[in-house]
Amino acid sequence: MMQPKVIYGNAAVEGANRWGWFMGHFISPDDDPRSTAVLEVKWGVHKAGDQRTEWAVNNEATTISILISGKFCLKFEDREIILSREGDYVLWCPGEPHCWVAESDCTILTVRWPSKPSDSVALPL
Repeated sequence: MMQPKVIYGNAAVEGANRWGWFMGHFISPDDDPRSTAVLEVKWGVHKAGDQRTEWAVNNEATTISILISGKFCLKFEDREIILSREGDYVLWCPGEPHCWVAESDCTILTVRWPSKPSDSVALPL
């Protein structure tokens, strides 16, 4: 059976079992319009103090994180960028180590492209 051409849903619900990611190569079945190698989309809802302390890097993907609400800090090797106004964003290229902390309860929309298995890797400290 062919998948529909219009899909609707809830990003938080659909991404609940994948750390907020609801579009990308990891969606099945393969003919679902949300299953794509072109990009990945994440709806991240974080409580104040949530953080990813281990450094990670994407070998091939470019990433943009856009603040929907709250205050969020992305850490890079040479700087920290705080997103504090609705619409603030940070874009980083492949090979940039990063980690993050939620400075307050917040919601972040993240898009990463392309969507490739095993592209995001943790870095040893």
